[in-house]
Amino acid sequence: MAAAYWLNSLGCLSLSLICLFTTTLQTTNVLAGETTELSSRATFADPSPTKLPKCDRTFVSRGGTTNGTFHAPELINPGNHSRQCLYTFLAAPGQRVLVQFRTFELRGKPPDGAAVGELPACMHEYMDIYSEMASLETVELVNSAFGGRYCGPIPPRRRVSLHRAVALSFYTDKMYTPPTLFTGNYEFINASDFEVGTPVPNTMCSFVIEANKRRRGLLLSPTYPGIYPKDITCNYMFSGQPGQRIRLEFRDFDLFFGGPHCPFDWVRVYDGPDNTSAVIGTYCGQQRNLVLYSSDERLLVTFFTLPRSASTQNRGFKAIFEFSESFVKLDFISKHDAEHIRGSECDQKILSKKESTGFVYHPNYPFPYIQKVVCRYFIYGMQDSQNLERVRLEFQNFSIPRGFKAKPDTCPDGYLKVYLRGQEATDSYDKHDAELCGEGVSGPPAFPPPLVSDGPRLVMVFSSGELQGRGFKAKYTFETEYRVPGTAAPGGECAFTYRSEAKKRGEFNSPRYPSNYPSRTNCTYTLDATPNEQVTVVFDHFKVRADSWNATAGLYGGATCSEDWVEAWWTGREGSRVPLGRWCGPATPGPLQSPRGAAGLLLALHTDADSVASGFKARYVFEPAKSIFGDCGGNMSGAEWGVVTSPRFPLPYEQPARGAASRVCNWFVTARPGKRLLLNFEHFAVEGHLTERGCPAAVLRLWYESPGPPLELCGEKAPSDRWQYLSSSNSIRLSFIIADKAVGAGGWRAVWTEVTVAEGGECAGGAGGAGGADPGDCAGACLPPAAACSRLQHCAAMPPRRPPHCGAAPGRVAPRAALVVLSLVLAAPH
Repeated sequence: MAAAYWLNSLGCLSLSLICLFTTTLQTTNVLAGETTELSSRATFADPSPTKLPKCDRTFVSRGGTTNGTFHAPELINPGNHSRQCLYTFLAAPGQRVLVQFRTFELRGKPPDGAAVGELPACMHEYMDIYSEMASLETVELVNSAFGGRYCGPIPPRRRVSLHRAVALSFYTDKMYTPPTLFTGNYEFINASDFEVGTPVPNTMCSFVIEANKRRRGLLLSPTYPGIYPKDITCNYMFSGQPGQRIRLEFRDFDLFFGGPHCPFDWVRVYDGPDNTSAVIGTYCGQQRNLVLYSSDERLLVTFFTLPRSASTQNRGFKAIFEFSESFVKLDFISKHDAEHIRGSECDQKILSKKESTGFVYHPNYPFPYIQKVVCRYFIYGMQDSQNLERVRLEFQNFSIPRGFKAKPDTCPDGYLKVYLRGQEATDSYDKHDAELCGEGVSGPPAFPPPLVSDGPRLVMVFSSGELQGRGFKAKYTFETEYRVPGTAAPGGECAFTYRSEAKKRGEFNSPRYPSNYPSRTNCTYTLDATPNEQVTVVFDHFKVRADSWNATAGLYGGATCSEDWVEAWWTGREGSRVPLGRWCGPATPGPLQSPRGAAGLLLALHTDADSVASGFKARYVFEPAKSIFGDCGGNMSGAEWGVVTSPRFPLPYEQPARGAASRVCNWFVTARPGKRLLLNFEHFAVEGHLTERGCPAAVLRLWYESPGPPLELCGEKAPSDRWQYLSSSNSIRLSFIIADKAVGAGGWRAVWTEVTVAEGGECAGGAGGAGGADPGDCAGACLPPAAACSRLQHCAAMPPRRPPHCGAAPGRVAPRAALVVLSLVLAAPH
């Protein structure tokens, strides 16, 4: 039913226009602005809806600028008959029609406030608009684009005819229509404003604009400032003289916005003569401060609107253009590694070629710069999963006059603003890090100091002002940005130093932490203590890639970590190094501390060419040196066996004292020449897990094989586990380090025994010579004969019962073992 009504109303409008246009064409003496009233004695039969006299209006121009007003007809319609009135505005050749409503109070409900939509909205009273008719032919009316149906209190936006005519069809079946129902203005305007150049044949709105005919002018969308047409393509081809550039400034820009990629209506600007040239940009929606420059003397602007049934409500664009030889020449950019940013007068971008270097210059270099020019320099280092750089800027020439009456530290005329923190990403150009001007010379006062970006981007904005100067020349260098605190190596390699004289405590980390570290990287961290200090390092995060990681508990070395790893050494003051271990995977290194008299610690990170991980974060503390035994511990020798335990065992060990980085206990055990030492743990409970998370809070390091790094132990020993270790020489060293973040655990107890190595799998004197245990169960060691009667677990497989020949009273200690107890007591803290 709705569709039938729609067709009926269009048919009625067509018939009405036939009558009207026939009369209009017969009227030859109508003055511009006067009204012609149709007679009811039309040649055609009255269609439905009914057309009565003194309803239609026609406004015809006979040349010259003319304007006037129009308003609704006063209709008395007690029978609620359908009434239709046609308002036609016809411009003279060389003119267009502009129609604008001042008031609009048609009774009805518009569909979503738009021009067209679902019926029966706007059914009993409405206004239909046609503004794209090419002629007054009846067929042209039927085929011309429908400009929308309107009712309600929101007036239609102003219209400018695409050709010479605008038609308004007013329909109502209300009992009374007041003349104030709608009012408006009309104006016949000069069509030459839309003819910006030489028309392209067989096109509606395409032109060639040549500099030798018009150096500057106005560029308007086809019906600006009225609503622009649907289903239209306009090309504006600018052609200048060699050496010229074209400036295009949009003073008003209002297109339908269909999304950031402008899929519906758009303006596209090409940096060249046709649509195969590089695209400067595609624009839609509302644009502010849109100013574009061509790279040479040619430019193409294309305006496209999508075919669709719904009316747009946007007015298009208004721009001014200019051909000129005075715009900045781009050779100061193209001669170097920079690239001109298309569409700008002199903006440029410089992208890193992996730790590359180059120079930036003022426009017109090497001659004095041009006044009243603004150029931006975007200098971007590498930033991806493998690379992160920063930019260093060093000036080699600088002269931007500040003026004779300028106050110190101000730049009232020209300036060079520098942005080091990526402010351009949010258009925060008011938050510069440096504003430079004045005269720089090679001696004092020197050129502006070097500037280093905080991240991969450095941006400069040069504004020349009204005074002319010699400008500037600056060297940029892309440096690898590791994002590691500390004193970096002067050569830019991944090497950092931490000296006690500079800072007593601080942090360091893998490159780019907490992001993944890059592959193919080798970094070193040198911690230098004074002669009377020691340095402690505690890891708070550790995840280093180890795809083939298959660590044996506590054994971290080249066989375990062969891809990415962290290594550490004690460093001597003469340059020597003592290895502490190699770590990878999730196994966090235990706390590290340099020994008394050492120069400090050296750590290294190695990554291969494959996958990466988040790396590590650690902290360091320089503290006054302790004794060689640390906070507890001792020296053990002169006995066949002994016992060593964690502090306070069997009570849990404690955290370090408040403010201390760690608690350290060192034990040195020495056997007679020719002997070895067997260490067997009876109990072990230290926070951590050797293979799952490492020993970040507390660790027991055991040096029992020489040469080589120590064994790291943490976690909990099950009663059935065998934790026994046979030394390769006659000495061992134990170092128990408790970090400040430790929470405490049960601790540990171990029995050390002076042993000999079984020859041929047999001990002297048979099994008894092994202290009552098979040497195969004691790591191949032969225990002293008296060990079987000591009531100690010298060996993991030692029988729990004492042999019958043991006659000593319970609790009796062998004479040589007594020296060990005394040694422990003397070494205990007071």
